[in-house]
Amino acid sequence: LTIAFLSVKPQSPTELDHLLTSGKEMPKILLVGTFHFGYPGLDSHKTADKDKIDINSPLRQKEVEELVDYLAQFKPTKILVESSANTGYLMERYREWKGGTTTLKKQEIEQIGFRLMEKFGLDTLYGVDARSLARQITVSKDSILAKALLDKIYAVKPDSLFASEVNDNYWKWYELMDKRCVEMNLLDYFLETNSDAHIKRMHGHYLLRDKDDSYDGVDGLTMNWYNRNLRILKNIHKIKTEPNDRILLLIGGGHIPILQQQLDATPEYELVKFGALKSRK
Repeated sequence: LTIAFLSVKPQSPTELDHLLTSGKEMPKILLVGTFHFGYPGLDSHKTADKDKIDINSPLRQKEVEELVDYLAQFKPTKILVESSANTGYLMERYREWKGGTTTLKKQEIEQIGFRLMEKFGLDTLYGVDARSLARQITVSKDSILAKALLDKIYAVKPDSLFASEVNDNYWKWYELMDKRCVEMNLLDYFLETNSDAHIKRMHGHYLLRDKDDSYDGVDGLTMNWYNRNLRILKNIHKIKTEPNDRILLLIGGGHIPILQQQLDATPEYELVKFGALKSRK
């Protein structure tokens, strides 16, 4: 018995990808992960007062300008921010600042976003933040049974989910990054915290779990954090774009690992890495 095998020439990744993209120009998107300049204290890690920088100090204002000049190399045509879709209050703030009747708040959207808007003559900020499905359910009056389940999941404190030496070291890692923010030039800090190595390890803390029989931790992670970021991605998709658009997304650094993975995979955008903007003044 003779068995004949067909020989199929492998296609190159470029040839296969052409089927999805049709070789067309795609909107470019640059992810800018940031710490929150005003330190609102809403994240699990709270920065100690001694490690908070004053973004309005003369030195830091000079560094903000350097950071904005670095980002300006991307030449954004659209700026997306961590805000609800209704950005009317931000646009009012922008008009007041442009009119000289107010100063910029200690907030990255204003310090970075407003400056980039002015530099490129943009008249709109796009808010892409979203409440997760889990959070949506917990505030709904019609979801009593689901709310009880979610309350049970969220009653488990993060540290009890992955109590370990690695977890303890992550909290030390955050404190070290706070200290580095105090000591480093702002642009250098952004280059470091937006590097692939940093983004990967930052996400790693979410993935630590005790080896017990409960799925509460991973369920909470899936229904809250992953869901929120996929909803943010959905909001990005909803914004009408042109092939030559250059989209800059300014958002808390913790969001970057999930969004970077998704935007790197989708054939609808061309992901630009933060560190790819090489030159600096």
